[in-house]
Amino acid sequence: ILNRLASEAYRRPATDADVEGLMRFYEEGAREGGFENGVRFGLQAILASPSFIFRMERQPPDVEPGDVYPLHDLDLASRLSFFLWGSPPDQELTQVASEGRLSEPEVLEAQALRMLEDPRAEALATRFAAQWLRLQDMENIRPDPFWYPNFSDNLAADMRRETELLFEHLVREDRSILEFFTADYSFLNERLARHYDIPGVVGNRFRKVQYPQGANRQGVLGHASVLLLTSMGNRTSPVLRGKWVMEVLMGSPPPPPPPNVPELDETDAVEEGRVLTTRERLEMHRANPACSSCHVMMDPIGVALDNYDVMGKWRLREDGVPVDTQGEFYDGSRITGPQELVEVLTQRPIPLVRNFTEYLLSYAIARPAGYADQSTVRSIVRDAEADEYSISSLVLGVVNSDPFRMKRAQAISVDDVDF
Repeated sequence: ILNRLASEAYRRPATDADVEGLMRFYEEGAREGGFENGVRFGLQAILASPSFIFRMERQPPDVEPGDVYPLHDLDLASRLSFFLWGSPPDQELTQVASEGRLSEPEVLEAQALRMLEDPRAEALATRFAAQWLRLQDMENIRPDPFWYPNFSDNLAADMRRETELLFEHLVREDRSILEFFTADYSFLNERLARHYDIPGVVGNRFRKVQYPQGANRQGVLGHASVLLLTSMGNRTSPVLRGKWVMEVLMGSPPPPPPPNVPELDETDAVEEGRVLTTRERLEMHRANPACSSCHVMMDPIGVALDNYDVMGKWRLREDGVPVDTQGEFYDGSRITGPQELVEVLTQRPIPLVRNFTEYLLSYAIARPAGYADQSTVRSIVRDAEADEYSISSLVLGVVNSDPFRMKRAQAISVDDVDF
């Protein structure tokens, strides 16, 4: 019993030394309360073991600090499984790794494809995509109940689920990552469809819904989850939305604001007896030369999304004044709304795909991708172009890469540490 439990918990076949140590706990528990209590003590020891709590990757004894070495097959199995499933490897993957065959490129690729087709690959949406898009930040925004009385935790959960389901669909159907930005459909239930003013959706079950004519939504930039997390509690924020697109989607974060520059909230909201629109306040704010260089890049992106209110509902007026979403992208392209923004972004897909791949690689290897990894990222993107940047081509590019399959030796190996 303890041998089986330890093998599953440690994500490798339990050794004789492992079982011998666990049996001592079993014997102590059995003396106090019989067989079941002995197994309980053994299980407690397994759950407290560093081999269960940490993903410790073995370092060969003959390597010097700084040397690069291939991961042991069993460690590679854990890395692959936590990447695609967010859970320990299953029996088939463990068996292949135990036979020493997982490090063979064709076997590794076959296992990765098998795992992508498994329902457990949903973890790429609920774990990776949620972290990449910072969906957890939705919890920090509570729309003002006076202006947005229809907001509820259930609606917020539906917003987040919509985004996860779109990404999961792309993984399951092996679609292009660019479809994440251009999709003319989404996954809605009745509550969210009613929020978007889309008729014909009944019940709590999410299903794929084609956007009707005039829905004014496209891809993830039309999702209420993203529009909410990039807003303030009582108003939209083109600055936050532009900054989010540059950081999260384009991988080109603007520099931090210079010191002693007032926040947009401190800009006068009233002039000559009338309330200024968000666009007018932005123009006043970036009149400061110290602000202009960054805002000239961020603001047109955020302003293009200003037809969406705090909760992501489409609007044409703000405080009784028509919303003006016209702007100029930093390359000179004219933008008049969210659809034009998506077109401008996807006309040059390389930055979007490269940034997505860098996030994907960082998630897979459980560390930030550094400057030394950039050649790998570029190579993955270049090879995936022939397959129109499908999810599988990008995932397989990560799995076959040196940063995923190999590791640099540290000064001290975990095998040298007495736990």
